Amino acid sequence: MRRLLIAMLLSVVASAFAQAYPSRPVRLVVPFAPGGSADLVARLIGQKLGESWGQQVVVENKGGGSGMIGNDFVAKSAPDGYTLTVGTMGPFSVNPTLFEKMPYDPVRDFAPITLTGIASHVLVANPSVPPRTVGELIALARAKPGQLTFASSGTGNATHLTFELFKSTAGIDIVHVPYKGGGPAMADLVGGQVAFSFASMPSALPYVQAGRLRAIAVGGAHRSPLFPEVPTVAEAGLAGFVSEDWQGILAPAKTPAGVVAKLNADLVRVLHTPEMKAKLAGAGFDVKTSTPREFAHFIRSDTAKWAAILQRSGTKAQ
Repeated sequence: MRRLLIAMLLSVVASAFAQAYPSRPVRLVVPFAPGGSADLVARLIGQKLGESWGQQVVVENKGGGSGMIGNDFVAKSAPDGYTLTVGTMGPFSVNPTLFEKMPYDPVRDFAPITLTGIASHVLVANPSVPPRTVGELIALARAKPGQLTFASSGTGNATHLTFELFKSTAGIDIVHVPYKGGGPAMADLVGGQVAFSFASMPSALPYVQAGRLRAIAVGGAHRSPLFPEVPTVAEAGLAGFVSEDWQGILAPAKTPAGVVAKLNADLVRVLHTPEMKAKLAGAGFDVKTSTPREFAHFIRSDTAKWAAILQRSGTKAQ
């Protein structure tokens, strides 16, 4: 009887805590430097949540360590809903295989809240190289194995792994040239030092529009409204090819279920407003939300997918 009364009391306290949440500013950690897509999305979400709650959402950039420094900070924060992180493919799906040791467990140490959206990449080429289609690129790569080059913004990130998946699916050999960031990679691609890349939509768009890069295909499951005339890789001949970077919001493990539920409901509502969907679409970001359980399953599935690709490619942290 006593245990039942204690359980009931704890349930009432937890419910009251969730209803009062948030009663002070909430910190939303972006585990990357300012200016990237995760930072952009976090600031848009933070502004709208802050307006809805009447409490400030402070977006804090804690970059470094392939996203692990910021996420480790959140994993070790109090599980009260007042410190959250922006989860992305790299730190949660890729790093467990890429690195021998991590300071946190992406599954055990976090409470998934919801996916926020999906962003695909666009396969672009320097105009000096002949291929205009996926088929022509594959044919050239097979005729010149190990002679073509592709740029990425770093070993193990989405731009690198999307091309590794492309190589594996097509059965071709193209040399990877990693850079320290998307800016240097795009500069050398435009300058002709490398031939191809799977670039982010926003970074590729001005160069494609100016004719300084050629868009060949989109890596996601659907065509992008930013490049409506450009087919997906699957449409262009590699059936089943899908590579999409994702973002979502997570809290420290053991965050009260009521707080998780409130965060999920408020985030889903904010993300599906016409204003937010339009702003995010302009950045090449398709809104996609989920339940906490669906998000947890998504991370496990995505981790298994990229583990297989990393193992086939032999990619290790440098």
